[in-house]
Amino acid sequence: MWDWLIGAACSLYIAAAAYGKKSLSGSGAAAAVAVGTVMYAMGSLPWFGTLIVFFIASTALTKWRHRQKSLVESGYAKSGRRDAGQVLANGGLGAALCICHNLWPGPLWWVAFIGVMATVTADTWATEIGALSRTQPRSILNGRKVAAGTSGGVTALGAVASVAGGITIGLAAWLLSTWQPASTLAAENSAAAPAGAVLLLFGAAGGLVGSLSDSLLGAVWQVMYRCTVCGKEIEKDRHCNQLAVRIRGASWFTNDAVNIISSLCGGAACLILYLILYG
Repeated sequence: MWDWLIGAACSLYIAAAAYGKKSLSGSGAAAAVAVGTVMYAMGSLPWFGTLIVFFIASTALTKWRHRQKSLVESGYAKSGRRDAGQVLANGGLGAALCICHNLWPGPLWWVAFIGVMATVTADTWATEIGALSRTQPRSILNGRKVAAGTSGGVTALGAVASVAGGITIGLAAWLLSTWQPASTLAAENSAAAPAGAVLLLFGAAGGLVGSLSDSLLGAVWQVMYRCTVCGKEIEKDRHCNQLAVRIRGASWFTNDAVNIISSLCGGAACLILYLILYG
């Protein structure tokens, strides 16, 4: 019971602060409290702490040079305040893995979790830092130059940022694991579980694969619209205060769906790497 109360209190404090800073909407704050509470109560410090590292670092980057990035991000489906959909797309899968680990302890859940969190971190960092690139993005499909903010567009700066984001998650998992009481780290620190500096490799691999998967999915399957006023290709169905026209993709295949699927790819990449190193 105490774990649930502590998790709820910590999550509520962080969510309230983010709501006050306009980083979370009301629904986003509620979803963040739910995800954080579950992660703390059913997981442990490495699980909850890694989630918080992602949230704080990504929120700070979203605010960083916001005005400079506003034109590029004007076509994104969601930017600025995160709603419940974004929170669940970024943290819901991690919470599900945490629950599975609680029910059926084993290192594979932890490995997949690192890949998932590395993906959402890498994707956010690539978007927020890549938006400041002085070079024009290129399509992940054919390498041709595309307009800044185009779904599926990548830059060298964004790619470096994605790897840095993934490594940050690996580093957080490593450091937080060293503070975890031995009795509650038995599953993660078993002989076949990744530990120490190798977690940096898992973070980098999961982040890079997940981020590139996000760009590929965005370029091929994500629903896209065209503004009837300015002609810009965008992720949302309204722009310039007018309804936009859908030009490709199923209406349900939104940016949130892309985030979830790319997170699965990042988690799978870490599982494959685990089997290569420890199988």
